[in-house]
Amino acid sequence: MVGAVSLPWLVALARVAAVAAPSDTGAGSSFDETMVRGLARELAQKPYRGPDDTLPDTLKDLSYDRYRTIRFRPDKSLWRGDKLQFEAQFFHRGFLFTNRVDIFQVVDGRAHRTPYSPSQFSFEGDVPPPDTDVGFAGFRLHGPINRRDYYDEITVFLGASYFRAVAKGQIYGLSARGLSIKTAEASGEEFPAFRSFWIERPKRRQNFVVVHALLDSESASAAYRFTIRGGPTTVHDVEMMLFPRVDLAQAGIATLTSMFFFAANDRGRIDDFRPAVHDSDGLEIRTGSGEQLWRPLANPQDLQVSSFADTNPRGFGLMQRQRDFRSYQDLEANYEKRPSAWIEPIGEWGDGEVRLVEIPTKSEIHDNIVVFWRPHEPLRAKDEHRFSYRIHWGYGVPKPGPLATFTATRVGAGSENRRLFVLDAAGPALKSLKASDSVRGEVSADKGKIEHVVTQPNPHTGGWRLSFELATEKAPAIELRAQFLRDDKPLSEVWTYRWTP
Repeated sequence: MVGAVSLPWLVALARVAAVAAPSDTGAGSSFDETMVRGLARELAQKPYRGPDDTLPDTLKDLSYDRYRTIRFRPDKSLWRGDKLQFEAQFFHRGFLFTNRVDIFQVVDGRAHRTPYSPSQFSFEGDVPPPDTDVGFAGFRLHGPINRRDYYDEITVFLGASYFRAVAKGQIYGLSARGLSIKTAEASGEEFPAFRSFWIERPKRRQNFVVVHALLDSESASAAYRFTIRGGPTTVHDVEMMLFPRVDLAQAGIATLTSMFFFAANDRGRIDDFRPAVHDSDGLEIRTGSGEQLWRPLANPQDLQVSSFADTNPRGFGLMQRQRDFRSYQDLEANYEKRPSAWIEPIGEWGDGEVRLVEIPTKSEIHDNIVVFWRPHEPLRAKDEHRFSYRIHWGYGVPKPGPLATFTATRVGAGSENRRLFVLDAAGPALKSLKASDSVRGEVSADKGKIEHVVTQPNPHTGGWRLSFELATEKAPAIELRAQFLRDDKPLSEVWTYRWTP
């Protein structure tokens, strides 16, 4: 929020952002993306000041149901009637979204502030329209990704540094974040927040929108450039310039946040008619050396943090592989329609780790899964750190590899207090093989004992099944690893799993 920061930053912002509304005759202020980087750089040199969260009493402490009665009027959409491929709509402040976010439209290199008016919203409940300029909490972009004659939501920027997107035929599920700091640390998590957005007006027949954003937090500020394309796969090209105020040893880059409640691998404490409930069912990683990993998610009894060390990763993401309604049996949530999100680094990210955080939850309303890239070396204060990457929101990785993928992980009681694991995999590398072929499952564990490994074709899926028993020997946690091989040649990705009691 402009009023919540120091005077030098206000002066800088005034040089970049116009106060004239799009309907005004004012020419606005000159704008280019280097100015957002300049604002972030200058902001990082100043003491942190929190965002403006002041609201009239009528908007304070709104419940979710009351907040939902405040709806943006579609006829007030930015670019409505201009025959462009996109429209923009805005979110009112209230409920969890109390911080004011400044939004500007960039037209022909000039920035114009988007004015707030209560007439842009319908107040359908008992919440009265405010009589002051309370501003916006965020925005969403609409476009014809399902039908040419209807503009569906494509992406939303709302709350802290959260944003999310859908592809054709999907509904919202997991989210991304501009930056995460101290996630799952004992000292408490820090939540950076977007303070301002500049949305470039697209040209006729242009199939993408460019959005610039300014982020601020106690430990860092940052400038972003998002290039957003909707379609069968929706793509965000992200260019991030980070300016730490302090040395950042616990930064999360390209953060994804999702929900995993239960599935066939982890439902021992769940009494529910549905076979599974999750927005994502696994973490997929393609390492810098070319190895392909699959880690099914879990809802543990205690906080679990897993690290996958790597150099220059090729990609990672939280995936929703189960795409059959019968896997969920939920007519309202439609989890089979939730997107996967795949992070594709652009350029070399050096040494670091993909970190997975699994948080215990007793309800599907809580996001309890976080994954991000953490650089090996701290991001030094006073330096500038650039990260570029592409987020693919859709049904899987954009370019599937030749190896078979694991399609199901099931865990249950085995013989004599052992745990039985049943893994299904499918893909071209396995499809043409017969039972007489020398296909084997290689399974290992860092503790306990692996027994009764069986590998066989699965005629119902066209793939193969690998099962084994684990004698836990009272270990508190066991790291498992499995893969299909033929003559020591990999046929599948590597399945990894952390078993806990």
